[in-house]
Amino acid sequence: MPLIIPAINASDFKTVSERIFTARTFLPPEGWIHIDVVDGRFAMNVTWNDSEEFGDFLRTHITLRKLNFEIHLMIKEPEKAAEPWLNAGARRLIVHEEAIVDPDLIVKQCADYAAEAMLAAKPDTPVEEYFEYAKQFKEFQVLAVAPGWAGQEFKPETLKKISSLRERLTNATIEVDGGMNPVLVKKCREAGADYFVAASYIFGSTTPMKAYQELVSAAEGSG
Repeated sequence: MPLIIPAINASDFKTVSERIFTARTFLPPEGWIHIDVVDGRFAMNVTWNDSEEFGDFLRTHITLRKLNFEIHLMIKEPEKAAEPWLNAGARRLIVHEEAIVDPDLIVKQCADYAAEAMLAAKPDTPVEEYFEYAKQFKEFQVLAVAPGWAGQEFKPETLKKISSLRERLTNATIEVDGGMNPVLVKKCREAGADYFVAASYIFGSTTPMKAYQELVSAAEGSG
């Protein structure tokens, strides 16, 4: 089934926590939430990125524990940050082809915590780069905007990249992140994507629940 994943891109944990609680009001009990972690080195901006604070938050709020969190590590040296985020409660780590040094270590770290490992790449990274990691990773993210900032415009060439991935890696899970709206969700679904990550369309709306439901309908082909 296609999956809409609300994304949180924020500079402070107050905003992060508020958006988690907002998403909980419309997500299914075991729904997914995406959190952007940017270090100012891999991309120019910096977001909130405290894994210890995140772990304390989940331990305190028991009702949130059924939700699944994927952490998008737009950082240098993701191998050093992986275990702290997994220990804090991440159920999926997204790491970048341009930043990883030891993909086998990332995959093992995720497996040790019964979590998933997903490989992402910047929009200008050739799709062929994904194929080099097909033995380690079964999940791939196509980033449709420059890494770091929410609210950017979807790059049309993303559709071709999704199609190429689907054609070559028929059993892979493909996630697309950036610039999502109902029209683009439909196009990405037709191209072969499975998961759709949306930040501004949902949390920039005055009615986040309605925006989320519009994306779900588009992904399911009923909108």
